[in-house]
Order: sequence, then structure tokens, then C-alpha cells
Amino acid sequence: MDDAPLAVRIVGGTSIGVGVAFLLHAFARFVIDGLGTPAPVAPPERLVVGGIYRYVRNPMYLAVEATIVGQALLLGQPWLLAYAAGIGAVFVGFVRFYEEPTLRRRFGDQYDAYRRAVPGW
Repeated sequence: MDDAPLAVRIVGGTSIGVGVAFLLHAFARFVIDGLGTPAPVAPPERLVVGGIYRYVRNPMYLAVEATIVGQALLLGQPWLLAYAAGIGAVFVGFVRFYEEPTLRRRFGDQYDAYRRAVPGW
């Protein structure tokens, strides 16, 4: 493990903490507001637009990215930044080619209005 400067490690630890907190919040919204889970086998029954979802459509993916970047900074492992970029590309493709069409079919005009009002990333 490379020794990262203290300030970089603090930023990394903070990024991990914020990422985990947002991820847990996003999961909770799926259960409370959507009456389902983030898993495709048990999707929410209602479109989730409350909490952090009022500000960004894909908070779970952003939270995971923040956590990976935080690990890179905390541990002084630059290769994790490349990993984060690769995972980010997978997330973008998954959202674009699977999630958005699925949500459009499932929630129709409600999803279209949400998509126009709230940024994806």
C-alpha cells in the first residue's frame, strides 16, 4: 500500500462514508416509497422519486463510484481509479440500454416527466 498524504486519506474516508450513507438511503427509498427492492427480481411497485431521487436519478451508482474513489484515495491505490472508470462505463451502459427502457415501459409518462425534471448523474 502506498502512503497517501493525510489530507487525501481524509477525503477518501469521507467519500466512502458519504457513498455508503447515500447507498443506504437509496435502498431505503426503494423499500419505503417503491414497495420493492433494487434487485430486478423484486423491483419497486411505484416509481421512486423521493429523498435523494429528487436530485439525481441514479444515486446508487454514484454512491458506489464515490465509495470506490474513496477507497483509491484512502488506500493510496491509483489503479482503483481506473477500476472506478470501468465500473462507471458499465453503469452508464446498463442505465442507458436496460434500466431506462424498462422504466419507460413500466411507468410510462410518469417516468418521462421524472426524467425531464431530474438529471441522471
